Amino acid sequence: MKSLIKSGLALVAAAALGAGMVVGGAALGNDKANPNGNGLGGQPATASQIYLDEIKDYGVCRGTDPSCYHEWGNGWQEGEAKRILIWSRTAGPRHAHLGSPLPLGLNPPLAANNVAQATLVAWAAERGIQADYTEDPSQFRLNNYQAVIFLSSNRDTLSDTEQTALMQYMRGGGGFIGIHNAFGAEYSWPYYEGLLGGANFFNHGPNRDGTVETINNRDVSTSGMPATWPFKDEWYNLTPYPSFVNVLLEVDKATSEATPAGHGESHPVSWCQYYDGGRSFLTTLGHDNAAWLGTLPGDGDAFFKQHVMEGIESAMGIKPFCTV
Repeated sequence: MKSLIKSGLALVAAAALGAGMVVGGAALGNDKANPNGNGLGGQPATASQIYLDEIKDYGVCRGTDPSCYHEWGNGWQEGEAKRILIWSRTAGPRHAHLGSPLPLGLNPPLAANNVAQATLVAWAAERGIQADYTEDPSQFRLNNYQAVIFLSSNRDTLSDTEQTALMQYMRGGGGFIGIHNAFGAEYSWPYYEGLLGGANFFNHGPNRDGTVETINNRDVSTSGMPATWPFKDEWYNLTPYPSFVNVLLEVDKATSEATPAGHGESHPVSWCQYYDGGRSFLTTLGHDNAAWLGTLPGDGDAFFKQHVMEGIESAMGIKPFCTV
């Protein structure tokens, strides 16, 4: 069953906390309009209601409202080398698709079990993108890249210095991609929660087969996808629930096994947003090694590859971003 949320994008201009919000919206979806066009499935849309509902104001511009958003032009430009940085440092439990911790330095030798890092590097090369990778804090230097990918990097993976670097990078118009357990990172840093779309990891069920629903097929990351497709994952429950984002994919209710703190009828697994001057593309998908190795039954792994790589290129500024 299609969820009630449907795709929605609210353009939110947030000044300092308590200074108020400017909220607008556009109805999205491949078959029906969202009730209020804000990605909240009919939940409150006005500033006063938002505050009463405890949806956070992260003190930054979420959207492209001209009162707060400025395009600094730091995305990819024609004739420029295409470069991304993959950050997979973990400060807690480490997912199997990451394999062994990487040695220090930039682009150290990969082990056979560094599946996701090696796959992303190969997928990027197919598109003429140079993908550097590291888990070394001394190499967390973002200004030479059109996007940084947090690949299941979890817990307190950034120092104060690196947090500042990420904020400055986003404010300069950079691209951010969060994949799978990137939602388990930086719990005590509100800016990062906002970067994820106002969402955070709560829990998940066992890794299991499920059905992904294509909610917005207008975006490059979902273009041409069927209405539903099979995939296998842990199906994260999130709290807070993502707010004021362009929802791209959801998982059906029967698969999600939503908890009381979860999502009920609407369970997004991928979305995008403009955040603090930059572009942010998020997906909770990517747990199973087979998704990276291309060995899932059916076409789910192919759709996952399309979704991730088109999302990366859009966050880089190569292709249209977060189409409504």
